[in-house]
Amino acid sequence: MQNAHLVRPQPESDAIRSRNERLRSGTLLEVRETALVGLLELRPRVFTDARGSFAETYRRDRFAELGISEIFVQDNLSRSVQGTLRGFHYQLKRPQAKLCWVAEGEALDVALDIRVSSPTFGQAQCIRLSAEIQNQIFIPAGFAHAFLALTESVQFIYKCSEYYDSQSEHGILWSDPAIGIEWGIEKPIVSDKDARFTTLANVPRELLPR
Repeated sequence: MQNAHLVRPQPESDAIRSRNERLRSGTLLEVRETALVGLLELRPRVFTDARGSFAETYRRDRFAELGISEIFVQDNLSRSVQGTLRGFHYQLKRPQAKLCWVAEGEALDVALDIRVSSPTFGQAQCIRLSAEIQNQIFIPAGFAHAFLALTESVQFIYKCSEYYDSQSEHGILWSDPAIGIEWGIEKPIVSDKDARFTTLANVPRELLPR
């Protein structure tokens, strides 16, 4: 039985469908909505030839047309071996929106809605990110974020709308049974810090975004 806390993509809204139809005239970017408000999967067009491939991973005016107006101030690159699980992470006082994709390999990306006033509080969306198709996930501020490296080597890139602040960082336990993510691995490689995180139910409400 499908876990009730995991949500699946919904059909395109009229607004997103209209934007996609306009953008397809240039065929550079496609957007897929999810069941979590504000969380989007983006699919840039990948140009391939005998030399390799090219994709436009970010262009501010095109993203603004889609309603993504965040100004990104920091880019991060992490390299992970297969089985590495990072997260769930979030910043409270300096919340970050993130734009994530992989340049090598594949990763299972998971966004967890921890906005206290949200109707989908405690629900998660899983999206498989692939270097081959260059799909991306846009995660608004107010979500906790985690990912699992699925291939031998994964280069994971993400843009952030706020600077990293260790004093503002918090987390949720990756294996929280109430969230019920089916990671597909029994013993992932997890940092000591991530292993010490508690379940969402045990996080004081004042340490969650509103």
